[in-house]
Amino acid sequence: MYKSQGFREWEIGDIDVIKRGTKYHLFHLVLPNHDYIAHAISDDGMSWARTRNALFTGEPGAWDDDMLWTMHVSHNPARKVYEMFYTGLHRAENGYFQRIGRAVSRDLVAWRKDNEHNLPLVPRGEVYEGPGTSERGWVSFRDPFLWRSAEEEWLLLCARVAGGPVSRRGCVGLVRRTDEGYVLEPPLFFPRMYDDIECPCLLELEGTYYLIGSVREDVEVHYWWSETFRGEYKAFNDNVLLPRGNYAARTMRDGPRTLVYTFYIDALDVKAGTRSLPPPKEIRRRTDGKLELVSFHRWMDKVRARTAIDPDLLEPRLANGAASRAKDGERTRFACRSGFELFTVAVGNGSWILDLEWQTLRQGDAGLVFSLDDHLNGYFVSLDAEKGRAHIRAWGNRLERVFENYIYESLQIGEFTPVADRRHRLRLIRWGPYIELSVNGVVRLSLVDGRFSGANLGIYLESAEVALAPPLLMALDPPAHDRA
Repeated sequence: MYKSQGFREWEIGDIDVIKRGTKYHLFHLVLPNHDYIAHAISDDGMSWARTRNALFTGEPGAWDDDMLWTMHVSHNPARKVYEMFYTGLHRAENGYFQRIGRAVSRDLVAWRKDNEHNLPLVPRGEVYEGPGTSERGWVSFRDPFLWRSAEEEWLLLCARVAGGPVSRRGCVGLVRRTDEGYVLEPPLFFPRMYDDIECPCLLELEGTYYLIGSVREDVEVHYWWSETFRGEYKAFNDNVLLPRGNYAARTMRDGPRTLVYTFYIDALDVKAGTRSLPPPKEIRRRTDGKLELVSFHRWMDKVRARTAIDPDLLEPRLANGAASRAKDGERTRFACRSGFELFTVAVGNGSWILDLEWQTLRQGDAGLVFSLDDHLNGYFVSLDAEKGRAHIRAWGNRLERVFENYIYESLQIGEFTPVADRRHRLRLIRWGPYIELSVNGVVRLSLVDGRFSGANLGIYLESAEVALAPPLLMALDPPAHDRA
């Protein structure tokens, strides 16, 4: 799991990924100093090795001599170069005013700053908050994303309009690129809801435009849609693309697929917690126009063994006399009339994918357990088939504490579509500290947590009954450590 580990356990900030040939190229900020943009390369888009750093802060007195913030890298076929638009801060201004600059490269490795025309760009005028027009004293004008549409080029930005309630001015700013320079345009999208819309990016799928942005208020990635590039962007009843903790999303094309990368942060504040880079997900458009995520197709390249698990091998762990197990044709029924019971089997503490068919026959509380140790500490995933809700918790104990030594921590919640027969196909991935749950082929949970590493997995029941077909366990090659 890539963290850009150095003096600190993690140093990774906002990210961007582009593919050249068969190689994936990751560019990311380095925290806390923000003094250079790092570069890493991967053969599979999942395991990364650092290479030559891409860009550094400017010399004293330069417009970007303080910090470098979020960037976007794309190929310019007309100019036959790769371009990086990036955010820079100036020491003489205490870093309060964000500007957009540009660098170029022939090979994605050696970069040269090249601020053509009127770059670096800073907002001036009446459309966006700028120096001298922000009540907060600092200016949001960052996170550039280059979009090409109908032979035109545009920069999307995290910006703020110049009026209205201070905490609701966040918008997706728009800059038109011309032969003469860069021209500020009215916002592409101004929802009148958020303080900022960070790391905006855009994709077009089957004639529909999808605008993606990250919102600090709930630490989630949202999306909106429009029939035209500069049309009205609307929200579905649920416009959260990724569950809480996944942040600063960036999309990229990988052949016929559209991938989305984020960093994951294990806190409710984007400025706190531990960050890491999980594997990407693939974006898919549903027939009703909504977006959904599916697992990265390269997971199958990491499978090194397949084992069918006999449900009869799942043994009760709590000796609850109200619990039972019985064959039902090719399936096995597990029930617990009263109280709580675990049925588990030892599979080792490596990385794996678990595929199974799950049917809830009587809805109490029931779900999956994994990475369970001998003290029954581990991860518990509640599956509410009536409400369509998956909820993962860390549950166990802290033996070093005398009082209240239990652990019972909510990690993430995801929603799925209930079906009449309450039968669902589940895929649970455990790859090092990375955890991913798909329900009926759609990713519903995606998080990073490494506190438990026990060898047991199985199910739990509280006043519930479920039926399982024989699960398939696929052993995976483990994730590589960060490489210099």
